[in-house]
Amino acid sequence: MINFDSVTVVIPVYNDVQALKDAVPKVIPILSSLTSQYELIIAEDASTDGSAECAADYARNNPNIIHLHRNERLGRGSALTLAASKARGEIFCYFDVDMATDISHLEELLKHIREGFDIATGSRLLPESRIIRSTGREIKSRGYNFLVRLFLRSTLSDHQCGFKAFSISSIRMLLKETTDTHWFWDTEILVRAQKKGLKIAEIPVVWTEGQGTTVRSGDIWKMGRAILRLWWQLYVS
Repeated sequence: MINFDSVTVVIPVYNDVQALKDAVPKVIPILSSLTSQYELIIAEDASTDGSAECAADYARNNPNIIHLHRNERLGRGSALTLAASKARGEIFCYFDVDMATDISHLEELLKHIREGFDIATGSRLLPESRIIRSTGREIKSRGYNFLVRLFLRSTLSDHQCGFKAFSISSIRMLLKETTDTHWFWDTEILVRAQKKGLKIAEIPVVWTEGQGTTVRSGDIWKMGRAILRLWWQLYVS
């Protein structure tokens, strides 16, 4: 029998030591209130600002915290892939270290997986969602998600919200085919999941843009190319 009480939560980190210091003390009490069988993996991707030392300190002082460190930066998606390969929980969750999504939604993510969904994902673009962010980022987000739906035949509203949960069997199956190692990883996972007919729940969230968060024009072009590359892989080649 699958033990959906066991939960792995992953926080990917790259050079964000202050956000990490803020996040962990908030996450642990909430996790403890939701399940007694949990682990928190800090997937730290060759940070140089003290994040590695901070993560190591947390792991030394709490047996439920695991620090995954790499000496070479390989990307956020790659860090999450590594964490999924090490996870011991039957539910695999992750959220961004800036905790832009209200952590109170974690209970709802877990609930959907326990009720039979393969994936539960936060959405900033559902009518019930409450979002605080700049007009520029809102326009870019809506434009990006429109292109994903258009080219990759997705029915989801939001692909890049860094607040997701999976059954461990689902995420490991999807990662056998997922190729992106950076920010497009989230979108590729959800598109491949839909193509395989997995059951996905979108939940409205409260989301606040993090301090200093920016979307560079170079990132936009990279994401656009990634959409076209995945379209070619899935529907042409």
